[in-house]
Amino acid sequence: MLDKNGIAKRIAKEIKNGYYVNLGIGIPTLVANYIPEAIDVVLQSENGLLGMGPFPKAGEEDADLINAGKQTITMLPGSAVFDSAVSFGMIRAQKVDLTILGAMEVSEYGDIASWKIPGKLVKGMGGAMDLVASAKNIIVAMQQTNKAGESKLLPACKLPLTGVRCIRKIVTEMAVFEVDVENGGFHLRERAPGVSVEEIRNATAGKFIAAGDIPEMVL
Repeated sequence: MLDKNGIAKRIAKEIKNGYYVNLGIGIPTLVANYIPEAIDVVLQSENGLLGMGPFPKAGEEDADLINAGKQTITMLPGSAVFDSAVSFGMIRAQKVDLTILGAMEVSEYGDIASWKIPGKLVKGMGGAMDLVASAKNIIVAMQQTNKAGESKLLPACKLPLTGVRCIRKIVTEMAVFEVDVENGGFHLRERAPGVSVEEIRNATAGKFIAAGDIPEMVL
């Protein structure tokens, strides 16, 4: 199965030349490290930055340069810094081509729960609701099961929702799925190296669809 960096590396293959991309907190921030040099892409951080680069090398961190998850980052030549109102104006105006974010649960109809576990203190939803409501394309980066081994790909989300019928692609440590938001179902498109279709089926609680020969991911 893939580790977190493997998930990020697979998602980086989805980024196209000329894209404006927002990276959410967690696994999505790792994607910045795997974008091919030949790809011209602008990374947006919702706290107010266009032109985010990879994570800095040890000893080269600047505490004033952080992403939405408060991790230190780098800025590329031509980057721009602005306030969060301008940042969310870009998001709500659908200027972002691709959003990559994490999730606690995704339903077979593409609903996403990504911000709150009842009974646990959280500071707020952050930008997740704006992003899932406004992005032209969304990819979820997540672990397929929780610490108890229970599937996070469900018939219906149990946690408070962030967005409804908005997720169409998911990359986990086990597989790549496309979600049928109209009829419901997780369509298996790729397997992680060495992972069988049956293993993925057993880790998917929602409607599981695997047609024909399912290829292994190319990383």
